[in-house]
Amino acid sequence: MQKSLDQKLANIHADPHGAKDFILADAKDADMAFGIGAPGLSPERHDGELRYKTLGQYRQQIREVIKQGVVDIVLMSASTSEQLAIEERLFEHSHITPASRANDATDIHLPRGGQVHAAPARPFRTASIDHMQCGKFECAPGERKLGSNLGLYSVTFNNRLELDLDTITQFKEFREEAERKGFRYFLEIFDPNTQDAVTADVLPGFINDLVARTLAGVTKAGRPQFLKMVYHGPKAMEELVAYDPHLVVGILGGAAGTTLDAFTLLYEAKKYGARAALFGRKINQAENQLAFIEFLRHIADGVIEPAEAVKAYHAVLERLGVAPHRTLEQDLTLQTNVMSYGGSGVTISIPAPKEGEKSQSPAPPQAVGGVDAAARGVAGIDKPAAGTDSAPDFQKMSSAERVAWHRERINRKFGG
Repeated sequence: MQKSLDQKLANIHADPHGAKDFILADAKDADMAFGIGAPGLSPERHDGELRYKTLGQYRQQIREVIKQGVVDIVLMSASTSEQLAIEERLFEHSHITPASRANDATDIHLPRGGQVHAAPARPFRTASIDHMQCGKFECAPGERKLGSNLGLYSVTFNNRLELDLDTITQFKEFREEAERKGFRYFLEIFDPNTQDAVTADVLPGFINDLVARTLAGVTKAGRPQFLKMVYHGPKAMEELVAYDPHLVVGILGGAAGTTLDAFTLLYEAKKYGARAALFGRKINQAENQLAFIEFLRHIADGVIEPAEAVKAYHAVLERLGVAPHRTLEQDLTLQTNVMSYGGSGVTISIPAPKEGEKSQSPAPPQAVGGVDAAARGVAGIDKPAAGTDSAPDFQKMSSAERVAWHRERINRKFGG
């Protein structure tokens, strides 16, 4: 089956300025960083008791995401990819592309009580390309597409000669091996994980220059399929996209935050040129992951705006009988999210508004109550027949009507 990732990349490169395609990924590789806590907190726990979901439950969530078929990529650890891609062959008849974390530098080593991640990042790779591709030390030529033939390789520059030279040397060796073995990758550029690497005002330009400089000597055969990086705001995003329209820029999600944080991050990054979003904890910590992913896709496809999506998402949770983590009013606020993998740092996902500007604020409570009224009135606006997903003309609908339409559609999909 043709993978949606391949088709979208082809469309973007064929028409860099006009293509509307947007790549969405669920990053379920957190076991490479957090260990036991990666799957998230279990709902089956007593008050005050810290209990995590199991690895089996984590993988079951991935199976459900694959079955849903909304994302373009599922990123996993090599061991999870072996189970789901090679042994269960879940991606064989899916448009979704399996991917594995190809390296795990020290800034994502996050055990409880650990301190390694706070030191300047050093490159390291647990998984080999062969193990990601076929699950063993050396693949036969016909086995290289059994597992993940796409990997995430991450680099962290700290503006220190010896450390950064080691980082780019290891990256060069990985690229050369990947090219020999026909392995594709996307490149993650973390912000420095040391406080004194570069001043905050220079950081966006520092990262953009490193991206351009690092890839300048890399020919097409060894270039990343796309980038995954911190969203530093409109100016930095537009600068990088304008520099090379064929450099497909994706943003990482970072810490969970509010639902509006997640939805606005995707909306804003896309508005200024991003073509991909890879969310891990924002999806994994959602009350209902599949509904959350549905709304991410709607935002990426331009059919609903962030605040509308938050209201509709809460309406779906209510219909399903799922208690939200926050009240609707709380979830309609923007918070400042730190963006390093360990949850510390100074870079924010959505730049704070300038003095005198308004940030997106929660809608008045009475506006939320209008959703039910809109649901009664939406029947006359090309409402799809039961069990179908055909969409009306969203441009002719009011905000409340769009909220109601998406709420009803997802209610049907999730059995509400």
